[in-house]
Amino acid sequence: MKTRRRARRVTLETLYEYDIANHPLGEVFEQRLLDNPMEETGVEFASQLIQGVIKHIEETDSLIAQFAPEWPLDQMAVIDRNILRIAIFEFLIEAETPVKVAINEAVELAKTYGSDSAPRFINGVLGTLADNIPQLKEKFLPLPVPE
Repeated sequence: MKTRRRARRVTLETLYEYDIANHPLGEVFEQRLLDNPMEETGVEFASQLIQGVIKHIEETDSLIAQFAPEWPLDQMAVIDRNILRIAIFEFLIEAETPVKVAINEAVELAKTYGSDSAPRFINGVLGTLADNIPQLKEKFLPLPVPE
């Protein structure tokens, strides 16, 4: 498995445990790395994702609420919520991952960790959000977002 994909899995597992059990984030991440050793570039990428998602959780949750209004955050599956947070951070806030790559990786995570309907749900929410990037960068993010 590619390093960045493995890093996303570790990121999701870390955020999931943090979200469910509220265990200390650093300890959870360290344990995930012990369970799933990876190259230093993967560790750095996972750490960047985790820190970014936590730092921008209010913005990502606001976007999720806007683009999945039929699923309030507190009723959404924890896995789905965290997959969406990671993808939104990657392609909209950090804006270093191409939109299509971030969406594809999110759908792959949903296939592995989510319910049968999760991949379609994740793809729909992120696809709609991606269609609105120009308006979103004006409304939510003063950061430049590549097309």
